[in-house]
Amino acid sequence: MPYRGFMGGAAVFFVVASGTLFAAGSSHAARTTTTVERPRVEYVLSDKSLARAAKAAVRAAKREGRQRVTVVIMERSGIIRLVVRTRRSGPQTYESAKRKAYTAVAFGQPTSRLTDNPVIDKIPGTLTLPGGVPVTHKGFPIAGVGVGGAPDGRIDERIARAVRSAL
Repeated sequence: MPYRGFMGGAAVFFVVASGTLFAAGSSHAARTTTTVERPRVEYVLSDKSLARAAKAAVRAAKREGRQRVTVVIMERSGIIRLVVRTRRSGPQTYESAKRKAYTAVAFGQPTSRLTDNPVIDKIPGTLTLPGGVPVTHKGFPIAGVGVGGAPDGRIDERIARAVRSAL
């Protein structure tokens, strides 16, 4: 991934490819190569953690009385990373889960804490019914888990918390 830095007032671009650092934009770009160690980065929403979350969603829905729910995990950027639908979940459950995930990550709080806020309800895409919980990393919300479809929002929220724990 390109990294742009400034050196002596002139723009210098660095591209890391295959563990080798190439300096581009200088007169000795072709001669300047240094091997660098890539830092190991652990992503909270890695593919492995999302697979664990999917399994946790199915187990939690079953444990809560075979609930017919949809679970959505949305990143802070608004990108949906995971959708899990249990058997016979209704078509409306996806929209509900998506909006709860959005609300949880946007406000950094469980949606059950936002139920009495009429202002948030007026923001397009939000839903302040229980069933959405934020995923935080170092105190900052990085994703939201939304669950929709259970007959009681408290059940949705318990499922969402189980999914968050699996991340």
